[in-house]
Amino acid sequence: MKLIRLDNKTGEAKIAIDTVDDLWHLEKILSTGDRVTAHSMRSVRIGTKEEKKHVKLTVAVETVEFSKSVNRLRVHGKIVWGEPEDFIQLGRYHTIDIEPGDKFEVTKEWHSYQLGRLKDAEKESKRPQVRIIVMDDEKALTAVLHGYGIDYGKEFHNSARKRDEKYDERTAQYFGDITAEISGHTEKYIVAGPGFTKDNLKKFIGKKDSALLSRIIFESCSYAERNGVSELLKRGAIEKIVGEARLEQEERIMEEFLVELNKGSNLVAYGLKESVNASEMSAVSRLLVLDSLLRTSKDAEKIADSVSRSKGKIFIMSEEGDAGLRLKGFGGIVAFLKFSVKTDT
Repeated sequence: MKLIRLDNKTGEAKIAIDTVDDLWHLEKILSTGDRVTAHSMRSVRIGTKEEKKHVKLTVAVETVEFSKSVNRLRVHGKIVWGEPEDFIQLGRYHTIDIEPGDKFEVTKEWHSYQLGRLKDAEKESKRPQVRIIVMDDEKALTAVLHGYGIDYGKEFHNSARKRDEKYDERTAQYFGDITAEISGHTEKYIVAGPGFTKDNLKKFIGKKDSALLSRIIFESCSYAERNGVSELLKRGAIEKIVGEARLEQEERIMEEFLVELNKGSNLVAYGLKESVNASEMSAVSRLLVLDSLLRTSKDAEKIADSVSRSKGKIFIMSEEGDAGLRLKGFGGIVAFLKFSVKTDT
């Protein structure tokens, strides 16, 4: 994502979308009543026929939906401006589709945490995407790390069994399928798993396409399952490739909160009531808040604004990640405190 222009007086901003992750960030930033202007296609009746015409228009946002399946953000609302005027009916509903590569304009009342999220999205879009394979001698699971969560993809299965006379042939087919999967993408890979199978894959790739090894980091993990991917995130394996990724950062900071909570520390608070009290005293150094709570709770919005004004760090988390699901169990909001704050019980 790139913030091309921002007018602090009018709230008008021009934004360029680079990646699918940008669309996810944007879904969390846009609110009801915002004005979004973009080029679009609109059905227009000409005589007895209906034709699609290219238009530029502005809608007053009512709903925003990020569709991962088609890599598209759908912004729906009433048309408040448009050109050519012959193809525009003010007050009628229209949906603007925004995809990677598009540019659009938005006018809104910007909260400081939203501008901070734009800046974070700009940084994240410059990082290389990370792909992961967790595997053992029976199967391999593929995954892609995004800012909004993990997309799990193809699974590969090894039909070879130890006493099978075609064991070597079938294992080579299994390794060949995984190698082809890696070759078919340009991103960096982490390949991990228990035992020696990943090491044998490394030898196989070294013989078949040694140059491919420069894009792969081999790690150990306990399972060739989704919890093996979570284990890699918690352990900081992603940092070896791209620095601290968002999901990895969320996992780490939630672990830090749980440690403080379990030892009875007075330097953490959770839930809206305690977090409001701490933010009013400018006691919050770091705030973790679910994006869904931030969109639906005025109290959460006020807390985030207060923390931002007092120079605290805000982490807006998605329920699609494991860390976000754990955060939901604590009321969707957690505060790390600069000093102990007494709250009413």
